[in-house]
Amino acid sequence: MIISPTASPGAPDPKPTEGALARAVSAVPPPGLVLFSIVSIQLGAAVAVNLFPVLGPVGTAFLRVAFSAVLLIAAARHTIAWSARSHAGSLLLYGAILGVMNLSFYGAISRIPLGIAVAIEFVGPLGLAVATSRRGRDFAWIALAAVGIVLLTPEIGGSRDPLGVALAGAAGLCWAGFIVMSRRIGRALPGSSGLAIGMAVAALVVLPVEVVVGGLGSLDPGLLVAALAVAILSTALPLSLEFEALKRLTARTYAILVTLEPAVAAMVGAILLGQAMGPQGLLAVACVTAAALGVTLSDRRASGDPPPLT
Repeated sequence: MIISPTASPGAPDPKPTEGALARAVSAVPPPGLVLFSIVSIQLGAAVAVNLFPVLGPVGTAFLRVAFSAVLLIAAARHTIAWSARSHAGSLLLYGAILGVMNLSFYGAISRIPLGIAVAIEFVGPLGLAVATSRRGRDFAWIALAAVGIVLLTPEIGGSRDPLGVALAGAAGLCWAGFIVMSRRIGRALPGSSGLAIGMAVAALVVLPVEVVVGGLGSLDPGLLVAALAVAILSTALPLSLEFEALKRLTARTYAILVTLEPAVAAMVGAILLGQAMGPQGLLAVACVTAAALGVTLSDRRASGDPPPLT
């Protein structure tokens, strides 16, 4: 069967005003949405790295969340209502998590390679997967994913910048918080309105840091276009896809699916940033891919749902 966008208890029905694109997204099985999101995020990160020499990681992070907020609010404008004020506390927390996650991650990839930063960041969703798992077979898949992550993180604690490692870890904790809060906000508010409001809050969180650090004094039209591309690839598109997916996935299943994130980051780093991946990296890719596929198939068999039709 095709998974319905109302499969999660309490999830609001998508509004007709969200348009054909929203309906098309809601028809895609949640694992597909997550996979598209993973690839998009890493492509955006590769573009962002090239902006750091001019804008710095804080300036790039601010433009990313600011542009994303504008895009998401424009897309969700018909579903944003004054009733969202009743969830102000959750929205403020959600926005703060998004803002700190962006600042921490960009600070990390300005100091350590993309693949390693993402592998360290993954400690957040992996920890969430362990904390929410109830079946022995899931721990076997988690262990296999952990092997892949270890293989992707050589030299941590050695020659790698310790601040970069710490920032990647902080981004991972925020990532776990994002998973939990996205499910809560997604079920409480219609469409993507919660995500849009949260991103606007994130821009306000990052703005004071940008004012103190600076980095936007050299802006020109070309840089603005590149920053807009980063916002679309790294935030607006993938977070919209993940926001929809998290309405229909358990937090544990999502957390295991994104074990692909370090592998994709390593491949993007090798292809676009010149960070070559040897046999050890290829073995890591095999480990995390097998873990992601294994837990997805295991979860479907346990729930009794047949595979979605295409």
